[in-house]
Amino acid sequence: MNDALAVPGTLMLLGGTSDIGLAIVGQLVARGTRTVVLAGRDRTALQQAGERLGDAKVHVVAYDATDEAAATSTVDEMAGTVGDLDMVICATGVLGEQAELERDPVAAAHLLHTNFVGPAATLLAVAARMRLQGHGRIVVLSSVAGERVRGENFIYGSSKAGLDGFSLGLGDSLAGSGVDVVVVRPGFVRTRMTAGRQAAPFPTTAEEVAAAVVRGLERGDAIVWAPGILRWVMVVVRHLPRALFRRLSR
Repeated sequence: MNDALAVPGTLMLLGGTSDIGLAIVGQLVARGTRTVVLAGRDRTALQQAGERLGDAKVHVVAYDATDEAAATSTVDEMAGTVGDLDMVICATGVLGEQAELERDPVAAAHLLHTNFVGPAATLLAVAARMRLQGHGRIVVLSSVAGERVRGENFIYGSSKAGLDGFSLGLGDSLAGSGVDVVVVRPGFVRTRMTAGRQAAPFPTTAEEVAAAVVRGLERGDAIVWAPGILRWVMVVVRHLPRALFRRLSR
């Protein structure tokens, strides 16, 4: 169960090598989480990440978001191994290069599947498991890129828009079940995935995002912006006339 400060006893990180995901897990472990499941494709990298989580008991499990059948069985397998999943953090996803994706529709479809379709199927399995438990919290890493999709990264942005909308709807469907969904909308985060890319306004770090998420969990927020100023920036951006938005987003 989650304690009075919203710290889960047991949590599972989907995308177990994600810089942001691991930063959140690390801060929760420091606050009392004792059992962690790291789920991902690179077993060696998962084991190395687990070694950095202090005294937490870490389980490593194979997980590929694009293999829906296996992903669903992974959720059931881990629940059978560690008991109730108090929290599941979904941090799967790839960024991709827009120009390459536009030239290769198959690669674009794969990115959409990796970032949205596959995780959505897994989250349905997670939600079903938590309904049976009668409690749980699902944390989904979305992005401000999905709040209003820009032409220069519309493939990645649309994948996050889909995941964001799905997660909000999932949260509504779970009302009254004892399970809630938290959507995290970071801006530009300095991680391995963004290395070498020009920073957008209001850049942040994985640790800063993690701190914002932990604060949001303690407050019971349904949406967490990181940094917080992006909430107000996007209120304006969301309503800009399309012609102006096109010029500003180039």
